Amino acid sequence: MPDYIIEPPQPVGLPVAGSDALFPVRRVYCIGRNYAAHAIEMGDDPDRDPPFFFQKNPDNLDPSGEFPYPTKSDDVHYEAEMAVVLKQGGVNISLDQALDHVFGYALSLDMTRRDLQGAAKKKGRPWEVGKAFERSAPIGPILPVDQVGHPSEGRLELTVNGETKQEGDLNQMIWKVPEMISYLSEYFELAPGDVILSGTPAGVGPVQKGDVMELTIEGLGSLNVPVV
Repeated sequence: MPDYIIEPPQPVGLPVAGSDALFPVRRVYCIGRNYAAHAIEMGDDPDRDPPFFFQKNPDNLDPSGEFPYPTKSDDVHYEAEMAVVLKQGGVNISLDQALDHVFGYALSLDMTRRDLQGAAKKKGRPWEVGKAFERSAPIGPILPVDQVGHPSEGRLELTVNGETKQEGDLNQMIWKVPEMISYLSEYFELAPGDVILSGTPAGVGPVQKGDVMELTIEGLGSLNVPVV
């Protein structure tokens, strides 16, 4: 074993349904504006342009079951997502082989300091300050493919305090899961442990301390996340 100058950080591990073993996370890729209605909502053209991605940090994924309201923001928004978790990687992955790289799926939220993201956009700066803060991606247990298959359709709903805020269907994604994997692999060498957050439908909006978010995706169950 090599010696390190300081103690290396522990790897990020996510729970897996039906297993006591954890899934190690390598990278987190997030696809932007992958539902047409959300693209319009954010002032973009919903036509099928090439997808764009940004990254969160592995330890932004948080399976604790709660979301601490972050500092430096008064406008924190929910974005309901399906996470795609890879068991193998590569470069230039073909569409017909892309799903073979998937270990499973999970429910997740891409929480966003919208005011800080908006300020960065206006100056043409990166989004990390609005997107990649601590515990900014609550996530549920990973559901392996052998349990849930490859969901390509199914109702997605996010409620806040029991009131529906976002709803859509996985079949409304502009870029489907195989296309996301294939496209990403043209620009990055994907690897086991990579996680892709696959975009959010319209209806994003703010939360406050004391709110309770609940994300449900047909076939994948639900994720309940209080804001603390």
